[in-house]
Parts: sequence; structure tokens; C-alpha cells
Amino acid sequence: MRGLAGRFIRSRSGSFAPILVLSMMPILAAIGFSVDYTSAVQTRSNMQAALDAAILSITTMATNSTLAQRQVALQTSYDANGGQGTTTLKNFVVDAGGTATAQATASFSMPTVFMQIARITAVPVAVGSAVSKTPALVQSTFKVEKVSGWWNKTMTLYGTQFGATVAKPLMTITYTYNGAGDPKGYGTTTVSTITNNGGADISTVVQSQVCSTGTVNNFNNVPTGGITQTSGNKKYLTTCANTMYPANSAGAAIDVSQMGGLYLQMNVPSGNPQNLKSNDPTTSNRLYIDGTEVATGQIVDIFTAVPCGQPSSQAWEDGGSTVPTSAAVGTTQADFFYNVTGKCDFNKRPSDTLLTQ
Repeated sequence: MRGLAGRFIRSRSGSFAPILVLSMMPILAAIGFSVDYTSAVQTRSNMQAALDAAILSITTMATNSTLAQRQVALQTSYDANGGQGTTTLKNFVVDAGGTATAQATASFSMPTVFMQIARITAVPVAVGSAVSKTPALVQSTFKVEKVSGWWNKTMTLYGTQFGATVAKPLMTITYTYNGAGDPKGYGTTTVSTITNNGGADISTVVQSQVCSTGTVNNFNNVPTGGITQTSGNKKYLTTCANTMYPANSAGAAIDVSQMGGLYLQMNVPSGNPQNLKSNDPTTSNRLYIDGTEVATGQIVDIFTAVPCGQPSSQAWEDGGSTVPTSAAVGTTQADFFYNVTGKCDFNKRPSDTLLTQ
């Protein structure tokens, strides 16, 4: 067989062999070009994924970062994610309302293998990405309206910083019953912010509400804000005085710009359950937001429960009353009433960034 093939190729009596060789060259070239093309497509896909990850990563940098600093971080992240070639950060803009937008590109001159037959030694591969990041909660301000009940309790705002796994207290609101014997029960409430200094938590009082209760013969001339209650033949009048530190303070202003997660917890030592949490689907329905009870089985995202630039009226039921119930009954029977207002601006939360290209 080999001899036959050799004689066929060496044969001078025909022209089929040269024709065969010449006809195969375009086929081989096409196959080679397709291999290089497939490689370029895969390279582009890898570059796109790397650039998307890189541009998302730089949206968590502080607003005072320069374009040059962001460019370095973009390239570093791009390389770490397996991107080839160089990146270019076209722009990064944070407007007055806190919305951030950015655009970036990446390019790479991919060496060829088979295309070199046609003297094409490299092909350019380019990708682009763009992101938009809307403002999010960076500060929450809590101001107590009133707290009631015969059970002492403490509400705490917990936050988990970016990159951390353990939540830390950011604010506490503690309540102590005054023991006056009235049906609803009122007492002293203290609102404090908590900051961390060298590993130690420092508590600073920002609001105090002291409610005094006594029996009266009638409800004539009830002062503004006075709370009246009747039990049997006894009439109770409660008055509450708010003291702010400093004077005219709006309440507890909490910086949450570095927080990846927030939740509220109420600890009621005499209650069952003792701990009520906004991120616990079994107890979150004891929270009322603007007159509406949180649905059973729902987890409350504090970042969305605190509105931007306008107050929200919220209340907690400490466990003495059965839930769920109607909003009218629930907000009346609840024991922890407060207003909360949010400030929204540029933030470092990665989850708020959306790819737009």
C-alpha cells in the first residue's frame, strides 16, 4: 500500500496530486482560522467577566478616591480575575444626590497561531462595562415617641460592617417601668448611641424620656400629650417629659455607611420569646411599620424599612399581646413607639451596584 501511494505521488503522468494539495490549503486555512476565532471568542468572554468584576469592585471605594487610584484598583482586580491586556477607566462620577456611574474598557492584542499563515500575527479583542449605583441608607436617626408596659426591655440596633461576620451594637433604647400600677404602664426611657474606641464600646445618651403617672379625680384640664387611663374606679394620668442631649437634638443619629447588614432586636427578659428580631421570620411580625404589621415569616431589611429624607412611624409589640392582629389594634397595643428617618447618599454596599453594559 505504501509503495502504491508513493508511486502515485511521484507519478509524472498526471496532475491530480498538485491539484489535491492546492485544494486542501483553503480548507486547512479555514480550519486554522476557526481555531483562532474560537480562542478569541473565549478570550473576550473571560475579559468581559474580569472587567465586570473589576468595575463592580471599585464602586465600594470612598468618594474622595481619585480617578488614578480607581484606575490602579481596576487593573489590579481585572488581573486578579484572569483578565488579559489593559483596562481604561473612562469615568467615575458621583452626583450631588449620591448616584454613582462609571464606564471602563479593556483591550488585548491576542497572538494568533494559524492566522500567521496569512501574516495576521495578532487580533485585537476589546470589551466594555458600565455600572450605576443608586444612593442608599448612610445614616438612620431614631427618636422615641413613647414606651410603655410593665416589662422592662431594651431595643438595640445591630450592624455588621463590610467584610465582618459579627454584628455590633450601634444604638440602644432601654426602658424601665415606673411601677405606678396603671394598666398600660409607663416609665423611663433612655436612648444612647454606641461607638467603638480601641475595642471598647462607648455609650452616649442622646435622648431621655421620663413618664410620671398618678391618680386623679377626673380628666379635666389634661395637659397636651397627657395619657389618660381608667381601671375600675381609678383614673390615671401620665405625663412624659423628653430631655435631649444636646438640647433640641433630633435623637440618635447612627452612621450606617460602613454597614453591610442591619437589624433591630428587642430584648424582653420577662417575655416569651425574650428576643424579638427584625431579621428573624418567627418574631419580625411584632414590628409595625407606618401602621402595617410585618407579615408572618418575613425578614425586614432595615435598609429599606428606613425611608430616605422622611420620617417613618414604627412600633414594637413586646410579647404581652398576641400577634398577628389588625393594624388599628396592634399599633394601639404596641409598647415601643419611635420615629426613624434615613439619610441616603453614596454608599459602599456592593449589592447596590448594577451592571448597565
